[in-house]
Amino acid sequence: MATTQAKAAAPKKSQGFQGVQAAIWIIVFCFIAAVCFYMFVLGNPANFKEGDTANEPTNMLGTIYKGGIVVPVIITLLFTAIALSVERALALRTAFGKGKLPKFVANIKQALKEGDFAKAQKLCDDQRGTVANVVGASLKAYKEMEATPGMKKAQKVAKIQQAHEEATQLEMPTLQMNMPILGTIVTLGTLTALFGTVVGMIRSFAALAATGGGDSAALSVGISEALVNTASGILTSWVAVVAYNYFTNKIDKLTYALDEVGYSIAQTYEANHTEEA
Repeated sequence: MATTQAKAAAPKKSQGFQGVQAAIWIIVFCFIAAVCFYMFVLGNPANFKEGDTANEPTNMLGTIYKGGIVVPVIITLLFTAIALSVERALALRTAFGKGKLPKFVANIKQALKEGDFAKAQKLCDDQRGTVANVVGASLKAYKEMEATPGMKKAQKVAKIQQAHEEATQLEMPTLQMNMPILGTIVTLGTLTALFGTVVGMIRSFAALAATGGGDSAALSVGISEALVNTASGILTSWVAVVAYNYFTNKIDKLTYALDEVGYSIAQTYEANHTEEA
C-alpha cells in the first residue's frame, strides 16, 4: 500500500531524453576514439618527412603526435567533455520543457491568481519537463488539501510545500547527472597537461645531458612534447569549465523557477482559504 501511494505521489517523468546514466561507457568510447585519432590521424605518415613518424613533422597534426603518450589521455578528456556537453544539453532541453520557461512560470502564476487550476494543469501538460512535473505534483497536493478536513491551514500549506520539495528532489538527480564528471575534467585537464609538460622537459634535459647540447633535434622533440601537452590540456580544461559553468547556470535558473512557482502555489492556498473552525 505504501509503495502504491508513493508512486501515485511521484510526478510524471519528463518525456524525451533523460541523460546517460552509465557515463563510464561514454568515457570508454571516447578513449577508443582518442587512441584511433592519435594513431591514424595524428600518426598518419603523411604528416612526417619521408612518411616516417620517427622524422620531423611537416604540419601541426604531426607536431601534436610528437607530444607522446600523454596526448591520447588528454584527447580522451577533451572528447569526454564534448560528449557530456552534448548529453547535458539534450537532457536539460527535455527538462526545461517545450515552451520558454519564464513564460510558463508567468502563465502558471496568472492562472493561480485567477484560481483557474484546470488551466494551470493544462499548462503543465502542454509544457512537460521538470518544472511542469513539479508544478503538477504541487497542484495535486493543493487539491488533496482542499478535500482533506480536520487539518489547520498552516499544516495544509506545509503539506503542499512538502509535496513540492519531494517532487523537486525526485527530479534533481536527472538535472545533476554527469555534472561531477565535467567538474573533474576541469582539474584533470590541467593536471594531465602539467604531467605531460614535466615529462617533455625531462626528455629535453636528458637529451641535453646525453649530447652535451649538440643534438638540437632531440632537444626540440622534448620541448615540443612539453608545449603540445600544455596547450592540449589547457584547451581541454577550457572546454570543460565553460560547459560546466554554462550548465550549472541553466540548472540554477530551473531551480529558481521551481522555487518561485512552489512559493506561489503555497501562498495562493493560504490566501484563498480561511482557518477551519
